[in-house]
Amino acid sequence: MAETGTERRACQRFKIPGSTVNYKKAGFLLPPRGFLEEFCPVLDISRGGVRFLAQKPLKHNTKISVTISIPGERIPLSLTGEVRWSTFNPGKSYKYQVGVQFYPYGEKKGQNYPGNLVKIIALEQKFIDQADLDDNKPGPGGTDSFTI
Repeated sequence: MAETGTERRACQRFKIPGSTVNYKKAGFLLPPRGFLEEFCPVLDISRGGVRFLAQKPLKHNTKISVTISIPGERIPLSLTGEVRWSTFNPGKSYKYQVGVQFYPYGEKKGQNYPGNLVKIIALEQKFIDQADLDDNKPGPGGTDSFTI
C-alpha cells in the first residue's frame, strides 16, 4: 500500500527491522486457543498501532491480541486492539496488509499495560534516531562533504 495522501495518525511511525507479529482474535468469554498466524512481518509501528503483513484477511473492527517480537529484546510486547483496515497486497508472498489500532494504555480492564507504552517510546527513540543517523552518514573519506 503506497504511503500517499494526508497523514491522519497522531503518532509517528517507525520501522523495526526483523520484527514480527503473532496474532489471535480476542475472546470475550473464553480465551482463544492459539495464534491464527505467527511470524508475520511488521511493516511499521507507532504508539497507537501496528501495520503488518498477513496471509489471511481480517475484518474491520475485529478485536485482536498481538504479540510483537523484536530482535534483541527478550520479552515480546503483548497488546490488544482493533483491526482498522485490511487490504489486498497483490503480487507479494503475504497476501494482505493489516492495520491495527491499539486500545488505550492504563490500569483498567480492557486497556493495555502502560509499561508497553514506555517500551514503545524507547524503541521509537532508538529506531527513529538510528534512521536519522543513517540519513546523515558522512560522505566518502569519512567526513561530511561541504565547501567553504
